[in-house]
Amino acid sequence: MLAKRGLHLVKSLIYLNRDKRIDLSRLDYNRLACLEMCGYEIYANKIEGNVAELGVFRGDFAKDINTVFPDRKLYLFDTFEGFDNRDVGTEVGKGFSTGDQDFSGTSVDLVLGKMPHKNNCIVCQGYFPATAKDIEDKFAFVSIDTDLYEPILAGLQYFYPRLNKGGYIFVHDYNNEGYKGARQAVLEFCKQQQIPFVPIPDLGGSVIIGK
Repeated sequence: MLAKRGLHLVKSLIYLNRDKRIDLSRLDYNRLACLEMCGYEIYANKIEGNVAELGVFRGDFAKDINTVFPDRKLYLFDTFEGFDNRDVGTEVGKGFSTGDQDFSGTSVDLVLGKMPHKNNCIVCQGYFPATAKDIEDKFAFVSIDTDLYEPILAGLQYFYPRLNKGGYIFVHDYNNEGYKGARQAVLEFCKQQQIPFVPIPDLGGSVIIGK
């Protein structure tokens, strides 16, 4: 019955004797489980660096990042006003998507209100990568969820060189036919850098890039 409605459930990680930090019963199980497991590997291997999300919207996944990495600074990069017209112009011009989805229904206060460790959060509001120009930091985990080609490519170009060995980057919407620019940005960057990535079957069709 669930499968006919496009809902596919899997059992939790029943063979791991670990306390789970985030609620894996929510709809996007694969993405959340991969976040938690990558977080475990980062701590187990003593990978240094802070964490970030580019494309925060209402902060739901950022809350999970903040939960999994309670002792690390979390950079929150977003316009907090929806898509920037410069990126939409490229998106439409290249035929990747219409770029007309409304992501303006958010605010800094709304996002910070969800964070369990808000004192670790650093809000970087505005157009990326200009909002990162004064940041001198290394990263262990980064989520890129901006939907559009230009900011995804800019995010990979900025964060991958600053990702410590043993760290991970999640890129959302790689297998989302509604945002074909996401796939194009990942393919271009990974081909240029000669690095592999792993697609995962979450709701947005994310990929995981390791270093």
